[in-house]
Amino acid sequence: MKATAIAPSNIAFTKYWGRKDEVLRLPANGSISMCLSNLFTTTTVEFSPDFQKDEINIDDKGRIIKHLDRIRRLANISLKARVATENNFPSGTGLSSSASGFAALTLAAVKAAGLNLSQRQLSILARQGSGSACRSIPSGFVEWLDGDTSETSYAKQIFPASYFKIADVVAVVSERKKEVPTSFGMQTTQSSPFMEIRLRRMKEKNKLVKKLIKERGFKEFGEFIEAEAMELHAIMLTQYPPLIYWTPGTLTIMKLVGVWRSEGLPVYFTINTGQNIHLICEQENVDKVKAKLKELEEVKEIIVNTPGEGARLHNASR
Repeated sequence: MKATAIAPSNIAFTKYWGRKDEVLRLPANGSISMCLSNLFTTTTVEFSPDFQKDEINIDDKGRIIKHLDRIRRLANISLKARVATENNFPSGTGLSSSASGFAALTLAAVKAAGLNLSQRQLSILARQGSGSACRSIPSGFVEWLDGDTSETSYAKQIFPASYFKIADVVAVVSERKKEVPTSFGMQTTQSSPFMEIRLRRMKEKNKLVKKLIKERGFKEFGEFIEAEAMELHAIMLTQYPPLIYWTPGTLTIMKLVGVWRSEGLPVYFTINTGQNIHLICEQENVDKVKAKLKELEEVKEIIVNTPGEGARLHNASR
């Protein structure tokens, strides 16, 4: 009973921040995202009567075992598991490694346990491990429905990967793990005086960004996602205790993106809960964006992504 799955990280255009249910990880608002082609996790799960305990090759074992227990209950098995997982990008730095990690873990463990779940069921299950993992199950451009119950909060594809020819050029400014994990930051969102205002606007914002993707209006889309990223960080800066994820390298690139636009290069930034920064451009301008980033000593690595596939099996055996 063994399976291997690959799942992508995703970049949110409207951000998931805050939860209405901590146990089920129901989000305070819905969100729109894109799966990334070159940031992914590969995970192998094997269940066997030969294992005396769960064997996991990374930290955060408690959270992973808790997720395995969910899947064991569904499959009505008690077998222990061996989990081997690997990212092809720095984890814990704001590049959504928990999203790709729990999406890959979910699919591999479900298959290894002999379950046959729909994409919606997989998304619901992945969400309980890490909220944004539900968005890494479908492919392409994805909407996460917030819902008021576990069964109504899941992610679905809204446009295929080929629909909008944009790219996400990730500038890694630091591989240092962030000091405050996202899960902890989520618990104090309501301490920001602006959080209530944000939540009132999120349904309209999600509706608007879907319209901008549908129309493929890159300039308006870029302006929207950059403003949304700044709003997210305004909430985090005004929470108590405040969350300051940016580094000097992050700020340097944020400021330069505006300069590059004034020079005629259409590029916009978005940032998750970390220091590394996503530069969104049309695919025809990727080389120009890379050339700009290569000039900066703050940039340690550049990872180019296009809209990508969701979670998929690499191989499986029983």
